[in-house]
Amino acid sequence: MPLAFVPIFRHRVSPWLPLRAAASLHLLSAAAQHNPNKVSRNPKHHPHNNLLNKARRTAKHFSNLAPILTPNDKPQLSQNQALGMVAAAQANFMRVIVDSDEEERVGVELLCVVRAVLKKIKRRVMVGDKVLVGSIDWVDRRGMIENVFQRRSEILDPPVANVDHLLVLFSMDQPKVEPFSLTRFLIEAESTGIPFTLALNKIELVDQESLEAWKIRLRSWGYEPVFCSVESKYGLDALQFTLREQTSVIVGPSGVGKSSLINALRSNQRVIGVAEGDNWFDSILDRKWFEDQRVGEVSTRSGRGKHTTRNVSLLPISEGGYLADTPGFNQPSLMKVTKQSLAQHFPEIQRVLKDREPTKCSFSDCLHLGEPGCIVKGDWERYPYYFQLLDEIKIREEFQLRTLGTKREGDVRNKVGDRGVTQAEPRLEPKKHRRQSRKRLNQSILDELGELDDDDNFEDDPIIRAIRQENQ
Repeated sequence: MPLAFVPIFRHRVSPWLPLRAAASLHLLSAAAQHNPNKVSRNPKHHPHNNLLNKARRTAKHFSNLAPILTPNDKPQLSQNQALGMVAAAQANFMRVIVDSDEEERVGVELLCVVRAVLKKIKRRVMVGDKVLVGSIDWVDRRGMIENVFQRRSEILDPPVANVDHLLVLFSMDQPKVEPFSLTRFLIEAESTGIPFTLALNKIELVDQESLEAWKIRLRSWGYEPVFCSVESKYGLDALQFTLREQTSVIVGPSGVGKSSLINALRSNQRVIGVAEGDNWFDSILDRKWFEDQRVGEVSTRSGRGKHTTRNVSLLPISEGGYLADTPGFNQPSLMKVTKQSLAQHFPEIQRVLKDREPTKCSFSDCLHLGEPGCIVKGDWERYPYYFQLLDEIKIREEFQLRTLGTKREGDVRNKVGDRGVTQAEPRLEPKKHRRQSRKRLNQSILDELGELDDDDNFEDDPIIRAIRQENQ
């Protein structure tokens, strides 16, 4: 039974009592409810458990609003809902291209925001995602992304989902090929597990001997390069054939001609093999999807390219499929590469291990740095690069071990709900959601009382005396 609090203070409530005192009465009532003599001994009725139960109900409500969708799911759609693909992301807005069953809405471009519940359960929306859009205003072409389908694949640098193919693009000159930078991009591409093609652009700027030398050099690394030139259109047909009917991402340093290559591959706006009037690109012709990408100049001082592309955009190409234009960067992160997996991304090491089968290194965790019984020698060109990258990854892993520890609990947990539907729930942080201690709560009440007028003396009240004694 709650403490009979009101009669004690009835004689003190008067018209001249300041409003701050009335607010303090509310705080004192809360303190009476938190009195240790009144807290239930039953753990089921503990206030902390009530708070956690409320948080669990809230998390369940969140997860029910955004159940996990597999690529084969076909949710029932209302008139203001549609399925689509994220074509571009900038700041807090996403451009979504509708892929609906209704012909008049196929290819419609919507400007969307992401629903807050997706952020709460750490479900990120990336370019290339298949999404469920709701609250659509078909007149102003705006909507809200309500859910995201599971991805077939993804890359984080740059962030693109459902990627089928990677195109690693470098230039023979302006800027020149840097072997170590090229190695980093190749290792990053190998670590994704996605098929990729290595292409060298601007071949019109070098002689034939240089091309032959680089062809022999890259073959010794284990790669078969494609030489091309946007200026002379050489090799574009081979690239167009390779990228057809796929979602491809072009990665490489700034200034190598990524945007120029995209403009060349998208010169024909029609999808080959589709009859006149049946091309779903017609609904978005003359829009941003078919504008030429901005092209920048190479710096005359540093010899490097200038950053022209600022955001990731997914664009249709004439042979079918999509091509992502991404901002250039000179140092891939290699975050998915560990010191044990680095050797798997060097074709030279894998070739030696395959040729020497069934003989293996003496140690299963051999890093191929000259350990006793190692069958991989350091007589290949990129061995210094391997050694340098291995040292860099070791430093990064040691730093992560010191700062994050060996285990890190995820922010989201998946649980199976009603009818076998998998639901995502935000994992609670106990320290963040813990009930405030009685001592701190009582002290805040005393601080509030200390700010009242001197005429309002509560020193004789039994509850005030009890609070002071508990805090001592």
